[in-house]
Amino acid sequence: MDQISFGTDGWRATLDTFTDERVRIVGQAVADHLDAAGHDEPVAVGYDARETSEGFAESLAEVLAGNGFDVLLPERDAPTPVIAYAIVNRGLAGACMVTASHNPPEYNGVKFIPSDGAPALPDMTEDVVDRLAEPDLLPEAERGEISRVDLVSDHADAARDLVGRVAGTGGDGGDEVDLSGLTVAYDAMHGSGRGVTDALLESAGAEVVRLRCERDVTFGGDSPEPSAEHLEELAERVTDPDSDVDLGIANDGDADRIAVVTPERGVLDANLFYAACYDRLLETDSGPAVRTVSTTFLVDRIAEAHGEEVYETPVGFKWVAEAMGEHDALFGGEESGGFTLRGHVREKDGVLMALLAAATHAAEPFDERVDRLLDEHGHIAAGKVSLDCPDDRKAGVLDELEDHIPESVCGSPVAKVVTLDGFKLLLENGSWLLVRPSGTEPKLRVYAEADSESAVDDLLAEGRELVEPLI
Repeated sequence: MDQISFGTDGWRATLDTFTDERVRIVGQAVADHLDAAGHDEPVAVGYDARETSEGFAESLAEVLAGNGFDVLLPERDAPTPVIAYAIVNRGLAGACMVTASHNPPEYNGVKFIPSDGAPALPDMTEDVVDRLAEPDLLPEAERGEISRVDLVSDHADAARDLVGRVAGTGGDGGDEVDLSGLTVAYDAMHGSGRGVTDALLESAGAEVVRLRCERDVTFGGDSPEPSAEHLEELAERVTDPDSDVDLGIANDGDADRIAVVTPERGVLDANLFYAACYDRLLETDSGPAVRTVSTTFLVDRIAEAHGEEVYETPVGFKWVAEAMGEHDALFGGEESGGFTLRGHVREKDGVLMALLAAATHAAEPFDERVDRLLDEHGHIAAGKVSLDCPDDRKAGVLDELEDHIPESVCGSPVAKVVTLDGFKLLLENGSWLLVRPSGTEPKLRVYAEADSESAVDDLLAEGRELVEPLI
């Protein structure tokens, strides 16, 4: 049990550690957690496209059913947001999702999602960990039933309805999404978005060109991470001057995150995607935004122009989700590509965002909208680097960093230090530098934002020089 450790978003490990026996122990802990909270509603168990995921999901289902819970399994591997939506839509006690998200194929993982469909907060995951125990199953006659059900259709209907209401393509937003005449290249990266995200886009009228939309349990021998280096083929299809593709969209392995590719910019910085979508939503609706400390201040400038507030959170979508609930936020997200909308489940949803992205592009092409926003609010450039740092040194490095905060960075005085998540140095010239520990890897992250790429490079270099001697 010592090798079962819930991090930022559940437990992930390589398959030599992530075993069926330990998965069943997690299943028993979840069952005991739900029972202690007074839940007797059914539970969903989802899984991604990895070779081992369905088997682990069936083991979880057996343990949960063995504790008296009826269990719903999807008809096939499914996106994490589809499972999260099913919890709220069907009034479930919660769900387990077997996925290692964007990690390489030699990993797997499991996350617990509570009854509100939002990511579990630390008090819940800590309670699950405290309850880790060998399975203790009821007699056969007292066990719950395990059923295979369609969880995708209801999610698709809800996505079309919501995006139609807040960013529809008819009139002043309209009540529906009509993507007729739009050609979208969709890259599933061999993950669980295949047959889900592309089908949703097609159902709204888009012509879809499919890339890597076949299941491959090895993800082509790579990580299903929708970063620029993994989306070269998609970028070539979209940026080719002779291409008839208007927009590119990709999801990660469990389709809770999104990447967008535009004809002029290639893989669009997720900060700019956030800004463009929030700008589009504010054309037909109102409300504050929620972003993490590592996400662009361009969102703040857009919000201020519309008389709206922005709420900053630590990195991790659970904090975004919590703040969205507290402030009735219109839009929330983070620079790593996770976003959701008011009126939907408070979990990042790359399937929903694909439809919002296409609707946003249909209203005004991303490249034109981003150009306009940068002209109106000032140019924004962002970047980050990762520094190797053992997990047991992270806290010590941050403690030492507190005593080494410089008075200026790259010649600009430090105006304020934000300690919401690590140390974020706000500079008088409007730039910022952030140092924080990774919640998923033995690394420290250094982020920077400024008004030019060269200024960002300088900030990151100075940040590296500040932190490396302390590791």
